[in-house]
Amino acid sequence: MDQGDSAGRLVRPFTLTGGRTRPSRADFTLITTVTTVDPPPERAALPQPEQVRILRQCARPVAVAELAAHLDLPVSVVVIMLCDLLEAGRIIVHPPHPVRRDPCLDLDLLQKVRDGLGRL
Repeated sequence: MDQGDSAGRLVRPFTLTGGRTRPSRADFTLITTVTTVDPPPERAALPQPEQVRILRQCARPVAVAELAAHLDLPVSVVVIMLCDLLEAGRIIVHPPHPVRRDPCLDLDLLQKVRDGLGRL
């Protein structure tokens, strides 16, 4: 059996989520960025040790996938914990910006450029 992580702990993911397997919100994606609220809300409950680790990592904007990698936890577990922190008012969530199609990039024009380059 593994000796645990660098802090010497061996914690099962379901214990971090209180046995929950689904997040309370569906708006987190791998590229959603998260930032810690500074200063923290006055009435917020004290965070759990793993939540403290998340809050430290979120001092600067960080993507959910990157956060899970830094914490060495499954993304699904991190998302559940992020939902708890969001509901406690401890983090701000920034959804990914939608990719806009530039009307200047006309497919017909791009094909003409490709054909012209091919004739060179």
